Amino acid sequence: MRGSTAGLPDNLQGYSTKYYTLLTILDLLFASLVVCPCVVGYWRAVWGLMDIYLAPFGDPYNGLISISIGMTGHLIFSIFQKVFERNFHPERNRIIFYLVSRNYTVCFAFICVNGWRGPWECLDFLSKTDMFSLIATTLVGVVALVSIRGLRNITAPPFLIATDDVKGYFEVMTMFRIQVGDKTSLYVLDCLFSVLIVGSLVVFVWRGVWLMLDIILFPDNFTISSWGSLILGYICVVFAFLLQPAMRYTCERLNGFSRLLVADTFILFAFFGTVNVWRGIWNLLNIFFLPDNMELSCWITHWVCLIILILCRCSNSLLVRGVYIDAEEPAGKCVVFPCYYLRVIFRKKKLKKLNVASASHNTIVRINHKDEKTVENHVHISTITTTIEENNIEERK
Repeated sequence: MRGSTAGLPDNLQGYSTKYYTLLTILDLLFASLVVCPCVVGYWRAVWGLMDIYLAPFGDPYNGLISISIGMTGHLIFSIFQKVFERNFHPERNRIIFYLVSRNYTVCFAFICVNGWRGPWECLDFLSKTDMFSLIATTLVGVVALVSIRGLRNITAPPFLIATDDVKGYFEVMTMFRIQVGDKTSLYVLDCLFSVLIVGSLVVFVWRGVWLMLDIILFPDNFTISSWGSLILGYICVVFAFLLQPAMRYTCERLNGFSRLLVADTFILFAFFGTVNVWRGIWNLLNIFFLPDNMELSCWITHWVCLIILILCRCSNSLLVRGVYIDAEEPAGKCVVFPCYYLRVIFRKKKLKKLNVASASHNTIVRINHKDEKTVENHVHISTITTTIEENNIEERK
């Protein structure tokens, strides 16, 4: 559920600044009001179904089962990512790619939810839920993530959209960026560290803040507490989006530790809004949507949210995969949230028009800079040259 802004557009060539600003606002609204509720609804559904179906095993065994599913599945998809990439591509067979890729997302999303539920349940069993214990576990997670420059991995919708783009569909970034073709043992260790250590630390932080809100925010009235979280969360989301230009301006003029500090502080503020939005939507679904039949409620929410995200080509927003480094993007892009949807669609349409125009003149438009693409956000912004060549290939088919 996290992403990078590397390679994403700062403007739309051929469109006015006002038009680009309008598309930006629509993208942020789409991320906040469509993608985020669907992602939360899906996670709540799978989590709830696992609570129901694993209940007979008791504590802590149901948590250990989820850990086994989550960690094993995540490692398999990480280690064999290149196998998927080599064997499934629309150039070979478009229908097979579509079927395999969407089933991949469905399976991986189920694995991701279990990968979080397992450590969460085991922590509930092993540690106390008083304020002191929650603060301690949360600080451990935050400090550890800051130390390894991995705090940005706590990011989730509404502060990102991961589209179902062909390029990088099966890519899972690891902490130390060791490639599959390098020494196998080192690559496996990199995958283990990324999944077991970084992933668990992120769960520590989320669980700590979530349960602290249970204690602090109207603890005697669950419904009001949930509405309070939703309202507070969206207020923080709006402020985070409004602060983004100023934070980007600041980070462009900083470097080193000061730039990292500013970026991490902004990430923590956005994260506080994210947790509140998730907690609000999650709890309100439990309260108002078929509360007397939780199993049916979860199944309906599961399929409705999943289908909406697949139709919108945003189903990869469900996945928590890959490890990203704080402030690794150039200049102020490290504090720009990867909520690119309409802007990418319109950019592709513009490039396609240029492709048609160049083809009619029997010419190829070229740009003197390298092709860029996102890492993990699954929104790849090609240069005009690359897009023209790819479109020509598609037309010949």
